[in-house]
Amino acid sequence: MQDPAQLAALAAVHRRGSFELAAADLHVTPSAISQRLKALEERIGTLLIRRGTPCTATETGLRLIRHHDEIALLEQALAADLPAISSGPATLRIAVNADSLATWVIPALAATPGFLYDIVIDDQDVSQDWLRRGEVAAAITAHPGPLQGCDTLPLGALRYRATAAPAFAARHLPDGPTRDALARAPALVFSEKDRLQHLWADRVTGGATARTGFPFHRLASSQGFVEACLAGLGWCMNPEILVSRHIAEGRLTDLAPDHPLDVPLHWQFARLTAPAIAPLTRAMLAAARAALRQM
Repeated sequence: MQDPAQLAALAAVHRRGSFELAAADLHVTPSAISQRLKALEERIGTLLIRRGTPCTATETGLRLIRHHDEIALLEQALAADLPAISSGPATLRIAVNADSLATWVIPALAATPGFLYDIVIDDQDVSQDWLRRGEVAAAITAHPGPLQGCDTLPLGALRYRATAAPAFAARHLPDGPTRDALARAPALVFSEKDRLQHLWADRVTGGATARTGFPFHRLASSQGFVEACLAGLGWCMNPEILVSRHIAEGRLTDLAPDHPLDVPLHWQFARLTAPAIAPLTRAMLAAARAALRQM
């Protein structure tokens, strides 16, 4: 039986990146965090945290952090049947892509009390990796699986529209999104992991942009994408939910109305803790049915 306080210290150091921030989270001194971690490493017989800036868990450390999270969620589920043993809400860590968070996920979280949410924001193409490493209990991902020890439920597709301000489109794309125009017109990308603009451009040009590429601004904000488009900074793929009114009222132009981009999404979660997070799973499915295109 592992010491819960030692496991909590390990998880906090990894997630906060330092002994000082972990101590602040757990309301103890950095010395106490260091002592707990040292005792756990001596008991396990191996290094659990790589000291650095930031501090990160080793593979063994990640496995123990997963164990810590699973115990917390299982105890939360038990407390639902035995309220007298409840020690308060459990922290639930999930990986969510930024556009889902900006459009439809928040109502699902708000409809599921009893948890303190720790949201990891990452691209839907790589969010599954957080679940594979055991760093989150569930993820919204573009990958249906299979992933060992996990279950997957389809959510639907988030539809994107290629949009730009009318003046930007008239200046940079007067004949529409042609190969030559896209090779020169500045785009917006969320991060180096964001391939939506490239994927759409390749589709409308028959793969030509895969050879030529295009200039882009990097802007890690879903709402920032919309504001940047409205201001004429560049063109980009925006969730239809966020821009339909701007398009209807003429503030944005849909660069290719017949070529939306649908990105299928899935709710993937660890099978062991599935009963504990079942209320959130139900809320996610309900919110997805209301907001996403059903495939």
